[in-house]
Amino acid sequence: MGLTSVLHARRGPQDLVLVRHGESVGNLADTEARDADAEHLDLSARDADVELSPSGEEQARTLGRWASGLPDDRRPDLVLASPYRRAADTARVAAQELGLEVVLDERLRERDLGLFDGFTGKGIRSRWPEEAERRSHVGKFYYQPPSGESWADVVLRVRSLLADLREGYDGARVWLFTHQAVIMSFRYALEGLDEVDLLEIDRTTRISNASVTRYTRTDDGLALEEFADDSHLASGPARPTEEPDRTEKAPGA
Repeated sequence: MGLTSVLHARRGPQDLVLVRHGESVGNLADTEARDADAEHLDLSARDADVELSPSGEEQARTLGRWASGLPDDRRPDLVLASPYRRAADTARVAAQELGLEVVLDERLRERDLGLFDGFTGKGIRSRWPEEAERRSHVGKFYYQPPSGESWADVVLRVRSLLADLREGYDGARVWLFTHQAVIMSFRYALEGLDEVDLLEIDRTTRISNASVTRYTRTDDGLALEEFADDSHLASGPARPTEEPDRTEKAPGA
C-alpha cells in the first residue's frame, strides 16, 4: 500500500494525526531486559502507570514546540489521548504549547497483554511453551494472550472511535496520542489493509517515540501523508528513540 491509500467517507476530520508517546521507562526496561537476556522486565508499575523517561519528556516538549509553530490550518483543534500515563503525559506536555485541553479516551489505550504483561519473549516461551505454539499457529494479528487482546481486538476499538470522529468532528483537525499497536491498527482500519500487508509494515518500519503519522482529507477521503515521521525532533535537544512497546513481547518474537 502506498501513501495514496484512502478511506472513502463523506464525513470526518480534515486532518487525523496519530502521535506515539515519548520514550517511557518501560521502553528502557524492555531494552535492558533484552540486553540481559532476562525473562522479566525490572519494572514494578502496572502498564497503565508507566512514566515517561527524561528523554521522553523532552521529546514531548520538542513536539509541542514544533506543533505550535505549524500554520493555522495544520494546528490541532482537538487532542485525544490514551489514559495510559506515558501517552497522556506526552499529550499534556505537547498540548500546553498549543493552549489546548487533553481529552482521554480509553479506546486509545495500549494493547492489553494480559498474563504476559512484563515478560520478555524469552520469559513467555519458557513459562508458557504451549502458548508459543498456539501463537505460531494463529499468527500475530489474531493471537490473543490469556486475559489479553489480539491486534484484531484493538482494531475494533479503533473502528468505534473513528465512527464517533466521523459523526462528531466533521472538518476538524484531530490529534490522537497513543501507542504503537494502536497506530498500526488505525492503518489497518483506515487503508483497508489485510493481515499480510499490516504485518509486513510492522516488520519493516519502526514507529519511533513521539513520531507523527498524518492523514489528510482529499476529495476521495483520508489519505496517508506521513508515517512514523520524527523529523520534528531534529531541532533538539530531544533525541529520536525507537524502543518497542511492552505489548510487543509475543511468545514467538
